[in-house]
Amino acid sequence: MDLKQLEYIVMIAEENSITRAAERLFITQSGLNQQLLKLESELGIQLFHRSKNDFRLTEAGHVYVSYARKILRLKHEAYNILNDMADNKTGTLRIGLTPERGIPMFMSIYPAFYSRYPRITIEPLEIGVSEQLSRISKGYLDLGFITITERDRSVYEYVHILSEDLVLAIPGNHPMAAQAAAPGEPFTTISLEYFKNDRFVLMRKGSTMRSLINPLFKEAGYAPDILFESASNYTLRSIAKRRIGCTIIPATYAAPDPDIAYFYLPSRPSWELAAVYKKGAYQMRAANDFIQLSIDYWAHHPYLTEEP
Repeated sequence: MDLKQLEYIVMIAEENSITRAAERLFITQSGLNQQLLKLESELGIQLFHRSKNDFRLTEAGHVYVSYARKILRLKHEAYNILNDMADNKTGTLRIGLTPERGIPMFMSIYPAFYSRYPRITIEPLEIGVSEQLSRISKGYLDLGFITITERDRSVYEYVHILSEDLVLAIPGNHPMAAQAAAPGEPFTTISLEYFKNDRFVLMRKGSTMRSLINPLFKEAGYAPDILFESASNYTLRSIAKRRIGCTIIPATYAAPDPDIAYFYLPSRPSWELAAVYKKGAYQMRAANDFIQLSIDYWAHHPYLTEEP
C-alpha cells in the first residue's frame, strides 16, 4: 500500500480542489492528477465528482478517504509509540493553539521544549476551538489548547490548565470606576444593571465567549447598546482603556491599568483553559511534557498585556 498516495487523496478531499491540494503537497497539479487517475484505474471506480473548480467525493470516495484517514492516523501513532520505546526523541507533534493567547504561550515555552527535544518537529496551527476539536477528532492534530464551558468525554480527553473568570472592564473615568477595588485586591462585584445606558464592544457572535456573555445581559434585563464586535480581546481591552465604551473580557487580559476599572459579575461567569486530545489516542512523552510546560506558563503569567 502506498501511504503517500493515501495522503494525496485525503488532501484533495480536504481542499475540494486538486489545485489547492497540489499547492499544500508541494507537487505539480498534473502530477497529483496523474496519481488520482492511476488510483481510480486500479480500483475501477471514480473517487471524485469533478467540475471546473470543485472536487467532491463520490460514495466510493467517502469510503476510501475514511479508511485512508484511519491508516494514516495509525501510522502516525505507531511511529510515536516506537520512538518513545526507543527513546529516540524524534517525530512530529501537531498542536492547535487558540488565536491571541496561543502564540505568546507557544513562544514562551518552546525554548524549554526545544532544549529537551531538539529533534522533534512541532507543527503549530492557530485556529479556533471548533476547528481544533474537528481536527483532533479526525486525527489531524495531536493536541489542542482550547477554552471550554463543557466537556465531551465520549470523544476527547482533557487536562485542566486554568479556570478563568470573565470580568467587566470599564473606562477609568466612568462614574462607577470609583467602586473598583484597589490595585492588587480582588475585584469588586457589580451588576450589569448599572451600565444599561453605556455602550459596549463585545466578542463576536458565534464565539464560545459570546455564548457566555449574552445571558448576562438578559439577566440584567436589557439588550446592550453595541458599538461593534471583535474577535480580539486586546481590542476589547483597548476600548475601555481609550474611554470609548465598556466590555467583558477574560481575566487573563485584565492586567492592572490606571485607565481601566475591572469588576467581577454576580454570577461569576467563567470558562476553562484545557489541553485536549483524542480519547484513546497515544500521547507521546513530548506531548505530555509540552502540556506540563503550558501549565507552568499559566501559573507564572497571570496576565496578557501586549498583542503578540
